[in-house]
Amino acid sequence: MTQLSSRNSDFALLLLRVGVGVIFIIAGWGKLTGIEGTQQFFGNIGIPLPAIMAWVVAIVEFFGGILVLFGAYAKIPYLLLAITMAVALFTTKLGGEFSAARLDMMLLLTTLALFFLGSGAYSVDHKIENR
Repeated sequence: MTQLSSRNSDFALLLLRVGVGVIFIIAGWGKLTGIEGTQQFFGNIGIPLPAIMAWVVAIVEFFGGILVLFGAYAKIPYLLLAITMAVALFTTKLGGEFSAARLDMMLLLTTLALFFLGSGAYSVDHKIENR
């Protein structure tokens, strides 16, 4: 029973990583390919140094999403992506309708859960640890 439970947990972590990774890859790519609009949006909502911060967020989301997808060196991206989602919630979503904050809140909680649980057996991190 324990072995089956462990496999189920590892498969669940894989599913979470795939979902979260793909979402961040797509979001990051959108920011990278429309960086001027991202910079303008960041400036409009009062983020300091919007030209630089737009690049930081775009790179963290895109490349962090790739690392999350594969579970490769993922502890740092999990944390950086969680911080990104917390900032997004506090700067643009809180105080508005709950429906606007749902995805960001779920991504924040999921990246934090992955940070604490790890990437699971079906990950590059697991392969590196077991060499």
